[in-house]
Amino acid sequence: MIIGTAGHIDHGKTALVKALTGVDADRLKEEKARGITIDLGYAYTPLPNGDVLGFVDVPGHEKFIHNMLAGATGIDFVLLVVAADDGPMPQTREHLHILDLLGLQRGVVALTKADRVSADRLEAVRADIAALLLGTGLQGSDIYPVSALTGSGIPALRERLEAEAQALQQRSAGGHFRLAVDRCFTLSGIGTVVTGTVFSGVVTVGDKLVMSPSNIPVRVRSIHAQDRPAQTGVAGQRCALNLVGPGLDKASVARGDWVLAEPLNAPVTRLDAQLRVLASEDKPLHHWTPVHIHLGATDVSGRVSVLEGEVVAPGMDALVQLVLDKPVGALHGDRFIVRDQSASRTLGGGRVLDSFPPARGRRTPSRIELLRALETDAPAEAMQAMLQASANGVDLRRFALNWNLREDEASALWAALPMRKVEEGETAIGFSPTVWETLRQRLLDTLTAEHARVPDMLGVDRERLRRMTAPMLSRSAFLALTDESLAIGNIKASGLWLHLPGHSVALLAHEEKLWAKVCPLLDAAPYQPPRVRDIANVLDVDESAMRLLLQRLARLGDVFQVAHDHFFTRGSVTALATIARQLAQDDLLEAAVFRDRIGVGRKLAIQILEFFDRVGFTRRARDRHKLRHADLFTG
Repeated sequence: MIIGTAGHIDHGKTALVKALTGVDADRLKEEKARGITIDLGYAYTPLPNGDVLGFVDVPGHEKFIHNMLAGATGIDFVLLVVAADDGPMPQTREHLHILDLLGLQRGVVALTKADRVSADRLEAVRADIAALLLGTGLQGSDIYPVSALTGSGIPALRERLEAEAQALQQRSAGGHFRLAVDRCFTLSGIGTVVTGTVFSGVVTVGDKLVMSPSNIPVRVRSIHAQDRPAQTGVAGQRCALNLVGPGLDKASVARGDWVLAEPLNAPVTRLDAQLRVLASEDKPLHHWTPVHIHLGATDVSGRVSVLEGEVVAPGMDALVQLVLDKPVGALHGDRFIVRDQSASRTLGGGRVLDSFPPARGRRTPSRIELLRALETDAPAEAMQAMLQASANGVDLRRFALNWNLREDEASALWAALPMRKVEEGETAIGFSPTVWETLRQRLLDTLTAEHARVPDMLGVDRERLRRMTAPMLSRSAFLALTDESLAIGNIKASGLWLHLPGHSVALLAHEEKLWAKVCPLLDAAPYQPPRVRDIANVLDVDESAMRLLLQRLARLGDVFQVAHDHFFTRGSVTALATIARQLAQDDLLEAAVFRDRIGVGRKLAIQILEFFDRVGFTRRARDRHKLRHADLFTG
């Protein structure tokens, strides 16, 4: 168990830790010279069962709240220290606010310097403390009068702490490994050592991890867990990791960095969160207020974007987006504290809901509904709600990352839920059966409306149909939707055109005769067919009439208008698509290579590739006409 002290300066936190453990947690020369705690101190004491009790001693001065916050995150149990002669003081209150905002609900109060006051004074301070704790997570906590000088009350307090450690439920070892760095130093003959609290997972000697957000790969050479040499460290322990890695030294590591498993290395500058403003604040928190955000062991400046309305009233909770000035590591459930721009006053705090929020559309009703689904602490419950709320599916890789699910944990969750999963590269999109069926019906409704609007058009190409039906749906998901609909016979495909089974278009008799003469001309030069005017001249037909015929044939899917007045037969397009697919698989699909393969000019080769883009056969980044992606599909 890790115990964190809290309380006003000079109320005896460090002396109390020494009385309980025999360790002076003030390690800096300046601290010993000035007689005050400036930075975090650490002490450990063995328990009768062989475990180790860890203490994080925090500074009580208001100027060092940022150091206090770096140590308060990740503790299991609060030791709130109040001096009997002073009673509750300003930093007692601020520390208590912070502990409450961090969601800490287990702790006791040490009423120090009890030997200096009368029994009546002790009772009065007891009453003040009990009143102060009302409405917080520590409400009703036991109060222990103690004296670090005489030792009075220390055995009873220590006995209570040992009992709490025995009763503490072991933290789950699930999820990838994360350690919040609060200290880094170099030891002669050892190298770089980082210390911090393990937020999740397990670390073992020899593990390969990442220092984030600097993205430095590291290897664990040795581990001290709870101040003892160990082969492993687990969630809930304080660990010192001796790390080695290219470019790793003391200067490359800062308080607030994370040591974590490689899959979690995804620093972000936006976080959607649930925020509560302290009831003691005089004014509401306004949209886009500049603040300091303390998360893990880091302190980063940024702004608060209020997602519902323009302000958050004192004592109220609200959904917000934290827009940060530099990248941080954060996952669902991480607690944070918000202080004002000058870092002199605590405004509120809360917990992270989504580490990968959108920059746009963050205040839409659908987005708010998704965030409400993330307010639970149960990933299965959140996923179920998100599947129902998301019309365009849930990115399963991002969900697993946001909730810190290992691959096996995520796979078990997907298997346990009714879900239509669509593979998309390295990740997958999940849909609830209800949402998937709604999309299928919307697809049919779109085709029905389009057939009524343009009855002489055979159908719609796949990419245009996606934009008409569900423009925000990923191409992979829409491909799966159409393939499924084709397989069960809800829709049919004629070339690149998709249409309802009962919909058909036919040429008139005179058009059939003219097409019989045009087709051989197009087949004679399949990759470079003659233009409309050239066909009209050869057949001695009015150019406008010829153009109308080819446009009608295009609606039927017998030809495709690749460029202005340039029509290719279905067979030609199929052959060109086969060539393009093969080149893409070999990562050679550039205009120049494609041109040489089919034996046409560069301009026409570019027009053909742009046509494939347009109809959704390829998805291409136009950079000197080079295809960067090869997610091709046939129509």
